[in-house]
Amino acid sequence: MSDPGFLGLVRQHVRSVWTLELLLLMRSQPDRLWRAEELVRELRASAALVADSLGRLQASGLVTSLHETFGFGPRTPELARFCDQLEEFYRTSPVALINLIASESRVQGLADAFKFKGDPK
Repeated sequence: MSDPGFLGLVRQHVRSVWTLELLLLMRSQPDRLWRAEELVRELRASAALVADSLGRLQASGLVTSLHETFGFGPRTPELARFCDQLEEFYRTSPVALINLIASESRVQGLADAFKFKGDPK
């Protein structure tokens, strides 16, 4: 996919393959509310990894929370369309999407490595 808007949203909202998997799992059952430990078990991930991904997805407006449960809930119609496109792209071109996410992670890691301790984030 070469849509710059879509690619920009991937760069902005999906920083890891774990986050992608978490989002798509929650999207597959949009009416379900998940406890964090259920997501840990389902994804076979660490609690810290799931917590980090949930925090990022919440901040991005893709996931909602209510009484220590989390659900799929894009804040805007644009984000809902993005999630539809993301699922379609992952279904049709999983390797390309994983490579895009991985390359963005490497670029961010390199940028972070060059920050000085006193530099703002």
